[in-house]
Amino acid sequence: MYCINCGVRLCDTEKKCPLCNTVVYHPDIKQKDVTPLYPVNKYPKQKPPSRTFNGAVLFLFLIPVIISFISDMKVNGRVTWFGFVAGAMGLFYVAFALPLWFQKPNPVIFVPVNFGAIAIYLAYINFAINGDWFISFALPVTAGIGLIITTLVTLTRYIKKGWLYIFGGCVIGFGAFMLLVEWLLVLTFGISFYGWSFYPLVAFVLLGGMLIYLGINKSAREIMERKLFF
Repeated sequence: MYCINCGVRLCDTEKKCPLCNTVVYHPDIKQKDVTPLYPVNKYPKQKPPSRTFNGAVLFLFLIPVIISFISDMKVNGRVTWFGFVAGAMGLFYVAFALPLWFQKPNPVIFVPVNFGAIAIYLAYINFAINGDWFISFALPVTAGIGLIITTLVTLTRYIKKGWLYIFGGCVIGFGAFMLLVEWLLVLTFGISFYGWSFYPLVAFVLLGGMLIYLGINKSAREIMERKLFF
């Protein structure tokens, strides 16, 4: 047990920090008997998401989309840049507004959904400008980042221990992914291979290795806990 003010290690029986006199909470300290706010095993029901509010948010998102469409048609006589605006607004809606329709949105589901929406938007941009970089570059990069982040979110949500190992492994995986990004740049755009990806690889491997080391070494982890108060 550590003092939340100065970080000094305390005995489990301490009621005040001997250095800064901060009161220490301990589960063995008897609490005052008070009337509970709710009956035993009966809690207020969580209200479902308001459909009226969600509908209003959807309407607010549609306003700039409609204005952009009318402006594009009036100025150019056909759809030119409207698709870029509509796609960007769609991404914002999927990321921030779509989860509001669910009472308990699961990030394990919504994270890959967001990356899927990003991939669709990039595919549209590639089609609109007659590009040839989506299949060979944008899609694998988006899928790779989405896979790493989805793995991180899934493991931290369903596994309650070993988070240092999880974050460390994902950081190292992201560093290795930098090699793939540079190779895809060379393959897609024909640029020279300079090896810049090795620098973030080394940095991420060192950072991830440090997290894994803290997970293994209990004494080093306790020092960090005292310093950072977590």
